[in-house]
Amino acid sequence: MLAGRAPLGAAGCGRLLAAGLLRPLLCGLPPCWVTAGRHYPSLRVAEPAKEKRLVRKEQRSSLVVRRFIACPQLARTVRRCLQGGAGPGPQPLLLEFAPGPGILTQSLLDAGFRVVALESNSDFLTDLQSLESSLDGRLKVIHGDFFRMDPMAKGALKPPAVSSEKLFKTLGVAAVPWRADVPLKVFGIVPQQLERNRLWRLLFAMYECSSIYRYGRVELNLFISEKEYTVLTAKPGKSKIYQALTVLAQLGYEIELLHKEPWSSFATSLKNGGLAIPKAGRLPNDHFCLVRLTPQQNLFTGGLKPSNASTFIFMVKQSFAKPKSKLTDRLNSWSLDNSDRLLKALEIPRNASMYNLYPEDYKRLFEALQNSDLFAENFFHDEVLTSTRTMNL
Repeated sequence: MLAGRAPLGAAGCGRLLAAGLLRPLLCGLPPCWVTAGRHYPSLRVAEPAKEKRLVRKEQRSSLVVRRFIACPQLARTVRRCLQGGAGPGPQPLLLEFAPGPGILTQSLLDAGFRVVALESNSDFLTDLQSLESSLDGRLKVIHGDFFRMDPMAKGALKPPAVSSEKLFKTLGVAAVPWRADVPLKVFGIVPQQLERNRLWRLLFAMYECSSIYRYGRVELNLFISEKEYTVLTAKPGKSKIYQALTVLAQLGYEIELLHKEPWSSFATSLKNGGLAIPKAGRLPNDHFCLVRLTPQQNLFTGGLKPSNASTFIFMVKQSFAKPKSKLTDRLNSWSLDNSDRLLKALEIPRNASMYNLYPEDYKRLFEALQNSDLFAENFFHDEVLTSTRTMNL
């Protein structure tokens, strides 16, 4: 530790990188940290000037604000979260999307992970490929954008668009039954632009077992805004934050908060080196939240299946068009005449509002409606088609 210098912490790391200072000063490490490589034989560090150049090129070329883990201390914290109590020895295959300068990538490799890096920026890609060539197959670098996976456009895909089928073939990951163990772990930082849309698209794919979920219960480890994490974990009765996304996420995923980190801990792709900290609204939003989303093994039990999941999704979405409306009124709007008898059988109070129902209640309601002669799935057909088009980012 530098004499007279207090540890900077992860937040200080992001500020120093944004200011263009040398990485040896990150996290309070002495300047000899890089030059005395013999003390850290496993850690390869890019030249500070080169790293600054790469970040600046990203700043000039990107329209979407990207955030990077630029601090070794934060990288170690995230690595421990991803290890999740696993013992020493080989770690599972992990897909890291948008790794940027690769600080976390290197930390994962040092811990024994096998990593596939999915990067869309050509400058970062070149640097990662250089690292790939020096390793014995433990790192695979692919040109692609995780959020441009399986676009609806026909014809051959041009990078950074990527096909999940080709990606998983490259990874050597075969499809497994839904109730089997997790076949692949994914880590990445979700861009703030269109964050909600990106989460919805992942949710659609999971319920329909499409894209990456054709291969089983792929585990997502994502940095998302504290605001969206608050929505995902809201409780019934809170009409402002308990939403359709809440119900579907809680029903579909096991949601686990792994770590909270201030926005200032991350470097950004902004030209001025700014931190782009979102303004606080009615929901807390002071942190980036690392959240683990593991699909529920028992999701497809009863009447819910991938083939009718889109109908279920839009039933829930329509229920929250007026979250304070009564359930009986919503059922009547669907031309269901025997709503009282249905609610009695489900043991749901007749005067219950839509935002008072638990996620499990929505699933039971859907399964009961599936068995009703008066309920037709094509009721939501037009909305399904419209939303499918708009969700294709």
